[in-house]
Amino acid sequence: MKWLVGALAALLLVGCEPQEDAPQGFAGLGQSFDAQAGQAGFAQPAPGDRIQLPRDLGPHPRYRIEWWYLTANLTTAGGDPLGLQWTQFRQGLKPHPPDADPPPPETWPMQSVWMAHAAVSRPNDHHFTERLARGGIGHAGATAAPFAVWLDDWSLTATEDGDWRLHVQAGDWGYDLTLTPRSEAIHHGDHGFSAKSSSGEGSMYFSFVDLTIHGTVTVNGETLDVQGSGWFDREWSSQFLRSDQQGWDWMALQLDSGERVMAFRLREEQGAFLAGTWISAFGEVVPLTGDDFTLQPLEQQSFATGTVPSRWRLTIPSREVEIEVDAMAGNFWNTGLYPYWESPVTVSGSHSGRGYLELTGYAE
Repeated sequence: MKWLVGALAALLLVGCEPQEDAPQGFAGLGQSFDAQAGQAGFAQPAPGDRIQLPRDLGPHPRYRIEWWYLTANLTTAGGDPLGLQWTQFRQGLKPHPPDADPPPPETWPMQSVWMAHAAVSRPNDHHFTERLARGGIGHAGATAAPFAVWLDDWSLTATEDGDWRLHVQAGDWGYDLTLTPRSEAIHHGDHGFSAKSSSGEGSMYFSFVDLTIHGTVTVNGETLDVQGSGWFDREWSSQFLRSDQQGWDWMALQLDSGERVMAFRLREEQGAFLAGTWISAFGEVVPLTGDDFTLQPLEQQSFATGTVPSRWRLTIPSREVEIEVDAMAGNFWNTGLYPYWESPVTVSGSHSGRGYLELTGYAE
């Protein structure tokens, strides 16, 4: 996801006066992490930081980049599989203390920019839309209590009974869904600090890994009743990918055994950095390092946008896991400002299940 956020500044800074400390998005990868964050005055997560809920469901204006991210594996009333994705990104242009009064909207403040993505995926059928907004004038934002994230008329909001309501309308397709968290949030890495390189850079990262979902999805002019399960990620940082990191391979899997696993691989010039999280059926959370598991691409697919590894093998010897992860049949490139791959997947082998796969840095 980090690869996408830089597109916001590049687009929405057009027409503004040049600033020496204006973020370069991910075109500025040659700068050091600390220089990028520190020169602009942004805070940076570090080991020892802790997640606090519900506060951290809301925005983090002291940090440069963050996102709210839902993937869902659903089934129609007719028994057909359907996947969907919704993501909202914020990129800070100037740090802002959370307890300080924001600038008046009538001054058209330029402290943050926002981007939202929505997609619906079925076998050989994919719909994607991207929206952008300037922060600080009411078109986009987020709050922690009550929990709400919105960009124009797209929104994820908490209801009085503790559920979440997700509404997206994108031309002739969209969805209106009710999401119910079934378990407490999972904190990844070191109590929520998720390292993204061997040199220690990272982000704060937590997830709700068991959402039950029901509602309607409209696609190709047909409104479908759906139900299933989802995975919701929340992440923030002030650091961009390191200059020798070329992209991100990420998967979140809900196994039929009741176990859950998140695993990612950051591709580097010399090898890759791996990390993940194992969640037992009883809720035990076990951080995974590159010594604990392997993540190997098995098969590639080529499209006009680029070639992606759409089939993977994941092994976790300590958990007796040896599985293959296969993307749904079709072309699932999200062709926004920064194209990336986002696909529902099925799991087979020592365990069965389903989940989602995200691949960045493969676009030609």
